[in-house]
Amino acid sequence: MLEALRTEVLEANLELVRRGLVIFTFGNASAVSREHGLCVIKPSGVPYEKMTPADMVITDLEGKSVEGALRPSSDLATHLALYRAFPEIGGVVHTHSRHATAWAQANREIPCFGTTQADYFHGEIPITAQLSRQEIESEYEANTGAAIIARMKGIAPLGCPACLVSGHAPFCWGESVSEAAHMAAIVEEIAAMAWQTVTINPAARPISEALRDKHHFRKHGPTAYYGQK
Repeated sequence: MLEALRTEVLEANLELVRRGLVIFTFGNASAVSREHGLCVIKPSGVPYEKMTPADMVITDLEGKSVEGALRPSSDLATHLALYRAFPEIGGVVHTHSRHATAWAQANREIPCFGTTQADYFHGEIPITAQLSRQEIESEYEANTGAAIIARMKGIAPLGCPACLVSGHAPFCWGESVSEAAHMAAIVEEIAAMAWQTVTINPAARPISEALRDKHHFRKHGPTAYYGQK
């Protein structure tokens, strides 16, 4: 079932390793088949070098296992919450990449200091509110998803394709799982640049709205002109 999507999900997970965004069994990537109402996700705790497409786990959008001998990623409920809330997205990636995670641990959003970020984000990379003890102790992963959804209220998911989870790490998404993996690499690069920016100049401020909008909308939206038709 969903053989092509299983292969794509495996490749996205392996891309996280190739890009140095995960070590050991950190992180996970998933994709959704809207047509079938199913999610394909990495199995929990399995070393990346040992995974095959057949190891990917298929669940429905409520988390019930449909196919696969292994347990799904422990972050499944977060992925599913995002798929249910954001119908535009087709893939979700979670990493503990070093620089992006450092911003999450510092409980700071990543300001839009430059045009590199504006090319992908129409503003800052947001961070969630901290989870309460009750939220942590009951349905933690689902409540993580709820925190992301609450922070993204009023923000177009494809105009801001990532969110930091306070004290945790980034979640990224895209129209496909391949795009989500690509975005995870971009977020890590942006996070490293932002850290270096505030190290060089602690008083650095975000770029102007005019410059932000110019760079963002030349790549996104109906007036975009970047790249080839």
